[in-house]
Amino acid sequence: MNISERQLTWLMRFYPPMLFQRIWVQKIHPGFRQIDVKINRSLFTNNLGNSIFGGTLFSAIDPFYALLLGQIMEKKGIPVVVWLKSARIDYLKPARTDMHFSLEISEELIEEAIHHLKKEGKFVKELPAVLYDKNGAQCATATNEIYLKNKDFNSP
Repeated sequence: MNISERQLTWLMRFYPPMLFQRIWVQKIHPGFRQIDVKINRSLFTNNLGNSIFGGTLFSAIDPFYALLLGQIMEKKGIPVVVWLKSARIDYLKPARTDMHFSLEISEELIEEAIHHLKKEGKFVKELPAVLYDKNGAQCATATNEIYLKNKDFNSP
């Protein structure tokens, strides 16, 4: 899907699973190289322990590495199928305030992905995420294992 950073920002803001969990994309940076996301604490996201439901935090980190990498590869002319292959989250302390995180795609990661997509037809990588409360304290860390498959790859 050929889409701009601004269009994807607005699409994700109103995508029902994000909207109803109060997950708000603040900005997708130029070239799809970074995303800033806020998780708003509300009646809809509170759990019985008076903190943000862990499933909301997990949902917040789920799609974004795949979306960014998919867009970057498309802009580079490499048609890919992108999946979140696996994910893990560690809750370090209760999320009692609004939360935020940023994910960044480095040039080295892009080059590594392109190399594997052209040579092997696929790329699998674990990528980290850290979720912070409004005071800057780490409340959770996560790892997403991203899978990209080159649609045009012909094995030798």
